[in-house]
Amino acid sequence: MSNNESHRPWRLLLGVTGSVATIKLKELIHSFNIHNIDTIVIPTERAKHFIEFEDSWCSHGLITDIKCPCYFEDHDEWTSWKKRNDPVLHIMLRDWADILLIAPLGANTLAKLAVGLCDNLLTNVVRAWDLKKRKPLIIAPAMNTAMFEHPLTRQHLETLTKTFGYIEISCVEKTLMCGQIGIGGMASVETIAEKTLNIFQQIAID
Repeated sequence: MSNNESHRPWRLLLGVTGSVATIKLKELIHSFNIHNIDTIVIPTERAKHFIEFEDSWCSHGLITDIKCPCYFEDHDEWTSWKKRNDPVLHIMLRDWADILLIAPLGANTLAKLAVGLCDNLLTNVVRAWDLKKRKPLIIAPAMNTAMFEHPLTRQHLETLTKTFGYIEISCVEKTLMCGQIGIGGMASVETIAEKTLNIFQQIAID
């Protein structure tokens, strides 16, 4: 289902974290591009170990006159602010987006979000996310089976979904990068894109 042409394009923040499933980023971007969704990527430092950004993308210090897809990194948060009344990047990104999708959400960032840590650009955006307006925040966890089955993982996911109202796209059982078959793989790109598009269809766009 395509973007509603009677409104401005839908706006998606796509957070990617330090999971090998980050290699699916380009496929995710493509799945949203074909629906004319403006997408800004926020990678954590560890996520950048698994990806290379397209030459046509650009990193921005300020969210002005952007051409999507593009990305913002941790250092952009600090280079964009110099003095009082300067724009604060994580707040601008929060205000710009209609939906925040974190795919993949690794165990480390999951734990940070569950306890409210905000030590990088992505976690700052999450901590500032507008829960009062119920702007959708979607998470697609991905981690090794041993990590997924740890009791803290379920506790953290329940905090995000039941307490904060985030929407979980559940892990699947598959052959993991380590070669083992087990639960913890990120849902397919098709599943993530379809569910995200369905949520876009349900929200009002200014």
